[in-house]
Amino acid sequence: MLNRAAAVLVIIDIQGNLAQAMYDKENLFAHTVKLIKGFKVLNLPIIVTEQTPQKLGQTIPQIAAELDGIKPIAKESFSCWADVHFREQLEALSRRHVVLLGIESHVCVYQTALDFISNGYNIHLVTDAISSRTKENREIGLNAMKSAGAHLTSTEMVLFELLRTAADLKAKDIFKIVK
Repeated sequence: MLNRAAAVLVIIDIQGNLAQAMYDKENLFAHTVKLIKGFKVLNLPIIVTEQTPQKLGQTIPQIAAELDGIKPIAKESFSCWADVHFREQLEALSRRHVVLLGIESHVCVYQTALDFISNGYNIHLVTDAISSRTKENREIGLNAMKSAGAHLTSTEMVLFELLRTAADLKAKDIFKIVK
């Protein structure tokens, strides 16, 4: 189960025209924004990546607007783990539970998840905030990551796991986010 001392949110490559080509993109974007808001309310770390932004474009405006100065890490490798700047930033946090979302399920998210798992991280795949250009590739990626040991979850499940109790002082803020 997720807890605040161990969790980090990793958002992979929701950028440019590629993001606009995703299956069920409106839900992908909406759930990503909810998770960013929730992690900010709970004062938890967020890492964002962009795949070759000079070619694919930058993080889409509705997500970038929520990041409050978090600078995306530009990468060329499909797996975030293969990028030294990303790996250094993640390891410096000393958090072992990665809440993972982004695009594409069967490429960058998949390769990143498998590298994280092989390096001892617990992966929580936010299934309503992960997509690919086709529904089939989205499902293939999710199934492959689950088979490799990743945990399937949802936006609300993550936020309420991190909250744990309605008595928490942050509960009212989280309830507003999920409505």
